[in-house]
Amino acid sequence: MKKGDICLINLEAGLGHEQYGQRPAILVSNINSGIVSVIPLTSNMEALRFPFALAILPSQQNKLQTESVALVFHLKSIDQSRIIKVVGQTDRDTKQKINKMLKELLEL
Repeated sequence: MKKGDICLINLEAGLGHEQYGQRPAILVSNINSGIVSVIPLTSNMEALRFPFALAILPSQQNKLQTESVALVFHLKSIDQSRIIKVVGQTDRDTKQKINKMLKELLEL
């Protein structure tokens, strides 16, 4: 697994507006400590109203089944055992947009 992979993950529980259940997510850190950082995806296109959300269209490369929204503002660290499988890979343009959003989001 590597940065930019789209993985199916299991987020068993969530409270309030947290993402939960099995869902695709974009891996944004390499695995080296057993903990990885991911950006959950949703098929709810209304999520684009939030800042730090990015639309991603299905492609042969990313293997998504539906139009999705990367919830960059929901950046989450999880144990690597929550990763079920790798399903695809983000393209260079999407990686660049996500990196830019992450930098803006984490700017102190």
